[in-house]
Amino acid sequence: MRVTVEELAALVGGRVTGGVGSVPITGAASVADAQEGDITFFGNSKYLPALRASRATCALVPEGFAEPIAAIPIQVANPSLAFSQVVERFAPAPVVFEPGIHPSAVIASSARIGEGVSIQAHAVVEPGAIIGDRTILGANTYIGHEAKIGADCHLYPNATVRERCTLGNRVTLHNGVVVGSDGFGYEMVQGRYVKIPQTGIVQIDDDVEIGANTTIDRARFGRTWIGEGTKIDNLVQIAHNVVIGKHTVICSQTGISGSSKIGNYVTMAGQVGLVGHIEIGDQAVIAAQSGVSKNVPAKEMWFGTPATPIREQKLMIANQSRLPKLVERVKRLEEQIDGKSPNGE
Repeated sequence: MRVTVEELAALVGGRVTGGVGSVPITGAASVADAQEGDITFFGNSKYLPALRASRATCALVPEGFAEPIAAIPIQVANPSLAFSQVVERFAPAPVVFEPGIHPSAVIASSARIGEGVSIQAHAVVEPGAIIGDRTILGANTYIGHEAKIGADCHLYPNATVRERCTLGNRVTLHNGVVVGSDGFGYEMVQGRYVKIPQTGIVQIDDDVEIGANTTIDRARFGRTWIGEGTKIDNLVQIAHNVVIGKHTVICSQTGISGSSKIGNYVTMAGQVGLVGHIEIGDQAVIAAQSGVSKNVPAKEMWFGTPATPIREQKLMIANQSRLPKLVERVKRLEEQIDGKSPNGE
């Protein structure tokens, strides 16, 4: 595909601020990989040297960008978001799933299937389940008894939504997601663990996307609840009765223990761990590999294990680097107190 710089600027609502707008563009690539004919993007100042050295013909840059570069600049409000629109323009056409039910799918007679639904090979829809209009159920998906799936959802192959759990509209579950597995609840009785029945559900609101092999446990009672617009990465574990607010981002390999409450617009980076029954305030940020053992106030950034406000953690890390010199100094002071010189004389 060939489009001009001007056409791409119009596509992303940008402005060409140098070079010739009629120059053709044939592809899109990262700053480091771009070749002549490609468009790239620049959104972080640390990549400015790479942008200057790039062979890209055109670059999406922030508004007000005035650095001299060889590429033809298109100024936009959000270069990364604009680049995603450009990539779609050059990408192959998306896979389309036609409405209909594959002959190998098993659909209970009491299940309600909406208009324009696509159900792929070997999917199972149990009695009492409801599937909303235009939803796609991939191969080997499982929808449990009385589960409710909203309109325009996409469940990729091998996703599972167990009994009575609910999904809102436009929810995406990637491969291997399990919604509604039993919460991890046991009591020790006479030297043996006794399973506590997990009688609640999982509720997932509109526009949530959940990455591959993530698991969300049903509540012991009541609901485990994922708020509107939240995005959850691959390989995340969310325990029973957790509540996650709206438009929160949770990155890969994070584990959230039971009955914790996460606010709105929270960011949790990779491999974060939370103990149970704590609260993370709105707009808080938890840095990667942090272990959180107590409540985090709204709008604060915490880091470390155990996690503390990032300013405190940076000070502790700086002090740790000084420990060898401090130990040596203490040793010398002790020798002086004992009446010995540093050389032991």
